Amino acid sequence: MSTTPTVSVTYLFDPLCGWCYAAAPALKFLQAQEGVEVLLAPSGLFAGAGARPMDAQFAAYAWANDQRIQQLTGQPFTQAYRDQILGAANGRFDSGPATLALTAVAETAPERELDALHALQHARYVDGRDTTDAGVIAEALRRLGLAQAAALALAPDAALRARTTERVAHAQATLRTVGARGVPQLVVAEQGGALRALSGDALLGPRERLLAQLTGG
Repeated sequence: MSTTPTVSVTYLFDPLCGWCYAAAPALKFLQAQEGVEVLLAPSGLFAGAGARPMDAQFAAYAWANDQRIQQLTGQPFTQAYRDQILGAANGRFDSGPATLALTAVAETAPERELDALHALQHARYVDGRDTTDAGVIAEALRRLGLAQAAALALAPDAALRARTTERVAHAQATLRTVGARGVPQLVVAEQGGALRALSGDALLGPRERLLAQLTGG
């Protein structure tokens, strides 16, 4: 019997996007579905020019948004996260290090990349660990048994940086192709190479509706 996936779906995201964290249960569900291949495409939304200091004004905005996400989805944002991440002196809001690390996982253990993303999200929003810190990221990866990726996250080489840049550029091109303006976003590859974006609420609604959208039903 063939094991070739019948549906290939690209997940466009940013590791520091609260709504992407809200979508984590849906991604776990998709990952478990036979005949569904989930490909990760980090968008770089909060890396590079999108990064910024975690000042009091931005922290207050983020917490208000996070509370809305928690009320709508049930995904937890703990007091530890509020105190140790949003309230950290001289903190940064920068997904660059996590994006590099996820690319390291994609290069060394690609079947574990979604697991790594979920672990980094849990470390940040539940445990209150700073996932802009390469040391924190490496520790999370080592706990998953991803020692090679952890080493690369601590000391990214030129090849890893170039590959990360390529992935981000591809993700941004995909977003433009389907007319999407933000993340999280699911994009299905149709026969013939055409791309189809799922509706914005697909990752937050009933699982049956998500599967129906994936298959075009």
